Amino acid sequence: MSEINQSIESSKAPEPVGLYPHAKRVGNLLFLSGVGPREKGTKIIPGVELDENRNIISYDIAVQCRSVFQNIKYILEDSGSSWDKIVDVTVFLTNMKDDFPIYNKIWAEYFAENPPCRTTLEINCLPTPIAIELKVIATF
Repeated sequence: MSEINQSIESSKAPEPVGLYPHAKRVGNLLFLSGVGPREKGTKIIPGVELDENRNIISYDIAVQCRSVFQNIKYILEDSGSSWDKIVDVTVFLTNMKDDFPIYNKIWAEYFAENPPCRTTLEINCLPTPIAIELKVIATF
């Protein structure tokens, strides 16, 4: 497949929950599909406690944030890019009031220098029982 429109699957990130690649390379840009905190090869979601019907009982947004960031790093590395080449991030939170301050603090740890552009939105739910998902654009 040409580099003009190349789909990329990470060997370390969790499997997508639908029919889409982890990332798509277009020229010198890399567009990541939405990335959540799940673990590869399991239904485990770090920082989330579920009941028998897979409804959220409780969650730790800090644990989820760190897991999302790790999954993004996996996809970037498997794509030939890196964390420092992220240029734009869209953040989806299911509870802006409670989770944004914690997320914002962790963001500052991971992007202490030259942070990318960022937009943060509150949404009422995500496709799996998670509290955060990121959409990322990076360069090579």
